[in-house]
Amino acid sequence: MRGEYKIPGGKLVGVTVACDPAGFITSCSIDGDFFMEGEESEQQVVLGALADALRHGDDLNAVFAAHPHVQLIGADADAFLIAFHRAVGNGGAVLHSTAIHDTAPSRGHAATTSGQAHRTLEQAERKTERRRRARWQALRPEVIHDTPRMPQEQMDIDIRLAERVAAGKMPPTLRFWEWAAPAVVIGRFQSLEDEVNLDQAQQSGFTVVRRCTGGGAMFIEPGNTITYSLYAPRDFVAGMDIEESYRLCDQWLIDALRDLGIEASFSSINDISSSAGKIAGAAQRRFPPIGKGPGAVLHHVTMAYDIDAVAMSRVLRVSQEKMSDKAVKSAIKRVDPLRSQTGLGRREIVDRLIEAARRQQPAVMPFALPFV
Repeated sequence: MRGEYKIPGGKLVGVTVACDPAGFITSCSIDGDFFMEGEESEQQVVLGALADALRHGDDLNAVFAAHPHVQLIGADADAFLIAFHRAVGNGGAVLHSTAIHDTAPSRGHAATTSGQAHRTLEQAERKTERRRRARWQALRPEVIHDTPRMPQEQMDIDIRLAERVAAGKMPPTLRFWEWAAPAVVIGRFQSLEDEVNLDQAQQSGFTVVRRCTGGGAMFIEPGNTITYSLYAPRDFVAGMDIEESYRLCDQWLIDALRDLGIEASFSSINDISSSAGKIAGAAQRRFPPIGKGPGAVLHHVTMAYDIDAVAMSRVLRVSQEKMSDKAVKSAIKRVDPLRSQTGLGRREIVDRLIEAARRQQPAVMPFALPFV
């Protein structure tokens, strides 16, 4: 039995439970497109402890209190409880705890602001953007346009290069990917069976791989997708909360998209959108120092240039709950490809993004990756 809950403006949480013939819960697992930060081993402990707490009716907040160095992003204890309640309600399981009321947080109405307050907010945002640009220019990452690679190799290289930066063996680097085959890339905490129609994926020639970061599933077609990764020392995002670190890593992209005529802006925790729809999704992971190295932050972004909407709808499973807080109730309509917004060819867009990324940076190293 499965239940899901999507936090308005946040992420989706899924809970799956199994019961014996008498209706008592025998196992519980959690998944979703949320993010977590903290040591890898401790994150796994937290996930297991949360599932156990749900199963036995214990306090989920106590799990987080016992692991203060693990941060859950895009979800909270209430989201897990609501998803669990929906799961057991679907199958009539016997609960060993007080009933949980399925009450989603009120979405309310945005507060109106005066014209002066709005101008003040705009001025503050422009000032913040200038600080992001200054920090990006100080980073001075090398920019690489990599050769086409198979999906699993791309996943492996992302980890390998982040670890090299974490060990102080590689400078900050921005790598533009090229894909050698179509793929579905699912987030670290997602349920494969609930996110992907595996039979359709296989029949359509899509390789399914799991990345090392949280977030949602990505539908990859080599000629229709633009992907890049930033590998930077952890000091680059020092003193920032998670949402601001996403915006720091992608401020250059916002500027580049605006130069292409797209009124791009940040949306939710990790998305970039325009008034026409979603443009890109990002994910992050922090790596601890290796040896005497500085540690690293891995930040990768996938953008849709064009999309085979019919193929995507066959291969991906998108629940109604996931779309519950979207103004447009279709995953296909939510992704508005760059082709329709710019009228440019994919290669021209990639070239112009690389040009934007390398401004005041070292020279581009085309189609080569000497660090692997």
